[in-house]
Amino acid sequence: MKIIDIKVATVPIKSKISNAYIDFSKMTAAVVAIVTDVIRDGKRVVGYGFNSNGRYAPTGLLQERFIPRLLEAESTDVLNDAETNFDPHKIWNVLMTGEKPGGHGERSVAVGTLDMAVWDAVSKVEEQPLYQLLADRYRGGEVDEKVFVYAAGGYYQPGKGLEELKNEMKNYLNLGYSVVKMKIGGTSLEDDLHRIESVLEVVKDGSCLAVDVNGRFDLDTAIKYAERLEPYQLFWYEEVGDPLDYALQAELSKHYKHSMATGENLFSMQDARNLIRYGGMRPDRDYLQFDCALSYGLVEYLRIIDMLKEHGWSPRRCIPHGGHQMSLNIAAGLGLGGNESYPGVFEPFGGFADHLPVENGYVRLPEVPGIGFETKSELRNLLHSIAV
Repeated sequence: MKIIDIKVATVPIKSKISNAYIDFSKMTAAVVAIVTDVIRDGKRVVGYGFNSNGRYAPTGLLQERFIPRLLEAESTDVLNDAETNFDPHKIWNVLMTGEKPGGHGERSVAVGTLDMAVWDAVSKVEEQPLYQLLADRYRGGEVDEKVFVYAAGGYYQPGKGLEELKNEMKNYLNLGYSVVKMKIGGTSLEDDLHRIESVLEVVKDGSCLAVDVNGRFDLDTAIKYAERLEPYQLFWYEEVGDPLDYALQAELSKHYKHSMATGENLFSMQDARNLIRYGGMRPDRDYLQFDCALSYGLVEYLRIIDMLKEHGWSPRRCIPHGGHQMSLNIAAGLGLGGNESYPGVFEPFGGFADHLPVENGYVRLPEVPGIGFETKSELRNLLHSIAV
């Protein structure tokens, strides 16, 4: 049993949308295919992975450092002790050989991309859905049959006024979502409040709307918004300041009593732990958005979950960023609180199985081996083109 090839490609994610910090007109993603010599159901097992939106493709790091390390590794360094499958934890150690601690920027994205493909291959070798494999290994076999998902949208876009924003949110509700999210912080406070109130005309109440600042605010602005947002009783107030400004987050928690969310731009267990230690996050109401595809993969995410439990946090407070099927499998298999979704945005990477609709804010997972990428037709076509 061995890895015989690893292919990588850079794929554009072109969109005119923007948040309070960046636009996505030149955004890219790296896609990898880990080709093995294992045959299941008459087909060669190939594991697929890609990085989440919001970070550019780490293709150079993959080609120059991480893929060569994995291809050069001995079989004892990548297989489990019984030599019946690949071992994601051993492979993670191979990938990180020679890497100093700290500096969790783009290399965490490269490792997370490969880690996704490894877990896809491992669960295909076992002929199990990844969520079931995770439940069997780490949760006594218990699987959540359906997962809460919310629709992330409401981006700033040329020519997009209040009516267009309202129609977008109506469409998400018609698709079966019960909670929607919109961007704020890219215009004035008064303009953002008009945008929020227009969406509140569409959704049931404030508990069905989350807002996302994408790290734009300083403390004074964060508090000014908090004072105006509090009466709406929103689902959450997200990533208000710089993701590494734990003092800002801690101070803001004194001024905003409702739920907040952050963590999508923290890329290691150590950074996640610093947020819990110093960021004033409240385990009874706040949410954590760590994204395994950006933060060294599921191997590191398991360490994050263990750390959270040690600090009195339930995995149910985790609702990962990214809107992809990897996080959906983790949510179902490890008992997280839900998953992000990007209906019609960042295609073909976002979204779930074609034949499983969102119903009352929840989605089920396909009963197929692996992560389930093959159940999403446009994504399947792209991934298979990489593996050729």
